Amino acid sequence: MTAMDITIHASFLPHDDPDASLVFYRDTLGFEVRDDVGNGKMRWITVGPADQPGTSILLAPPAADPGITDDERRTILEMMAKGTYGWILLATADLDGTFKKLNAGGAEIVQEPIEQPYGVRDCAFRDPAGNLIRIQQQS
Repeated sequence: MTAMDITIHASFLPHDDPDASLVFYRDTLGFEVRDDVGNGKMRWITVGPADQPGTSILLAPPAADPGITDDERRTILEMMAKGTYGWILLATADLDGTFKKLNAGGAEIVQEPIEQPYGVRDCAFRDPAGNLIRIQQQS
């Protein structure tokens, strides 16, 4: 079997307030803004770490998908409000320093840095849309 050359290009997270999401990902997390298209609440914002130009997070309005029903849209918005719809796992070489910066930036803390029973040290925050962001200590 020949190995395929595949990379992760983008992951998607919903937003319900593009301006708040932009401030969080750009100013609090320090990601660069790669694209910002649309207007009002119908904006698609692409962000990512400056030193990883091939990997991005696309922040998208969940109501924009024409393939979902009104009931599904309501369910998505309800799940976003509870913080159970979207999440992402990030990593850093300095978990404690990253936690301090995010905390000082006003991010909603879900979990302070802790050693997990499954062998990683991590912390967790929520973005303005309620998406869970877990950050692990890199070895």
